[in-house]
Amino acid sequence: METWYYEVVRIDGDYANLRRTDIESDDIKLVARALLPSEIVEGSKLKYEMMQYEMM
Repeated sequence: METWYYEVVRIDGDYANLRRTDIESDDIKLVARALLPSEIVEGSKLKYEMMQYEMM
């Protein structure tokens, strides 16, 4: 299973915009906040592994 790293770029209501930080990419991923740790804020660093996000 792969591990991916993200940064929370923007929080917009029930969704958060995430940008990959482990590769060169300008793509933004829209993720429901219900799938993310409740304590995230803009600028938070996340790790995605085994279909779960966790704070770093």
